[in-house]
Amino acid sequence: MDLDRLSATAQPVLLSILRFITGLLLFQFGVAKLFKFPHVEMFAQVTPFSLFGIAGMFELVLGGMLMLGLFTRIVAFILSGEMAFAYFIEHAPVSFFPLLSDGTLAILFCFVCLYLAAAGGGPLGLEALRKRRP
Repeated sequence: MDLDRLSATAQPVLLSILRFITGLLLFQFGVAKLFKFPHVEMFAQVTPFSLFGIAGMFELVLGGMLMLGLFTRIVAFILSGEMAFAYFIEHAPVSFFPLLSDGTLAILFCFVCLYLAAAGGGPLGLEALRKRRP
């Protein structure tokens, strides 16, 4: 079997895995910001209605929806915007270079979520299950 056919066969499942892992990673940031678990020093003073707290709510709820594959395109689009906002508010003022401003992860999340908004959630998720029902 050639590599192109193998890649084409695996692509939909890998898209679902990318969606799930992205949601899980965002979800963990929401849990750390709002529930202080695990303890992360930079999130220790976050309150629910602060800028970080509201971002945590987005990450918790929408990251969970992304994991489940529910309304993937709109959820991923909103999360992409949140990550762009996070980069320009928190990281870009520190330095133009993402490596120096610790903004690499925000940029990566932004563009992975933008890709998911365009590509959808793949075949493994609640949205795909709902579409398969007669």
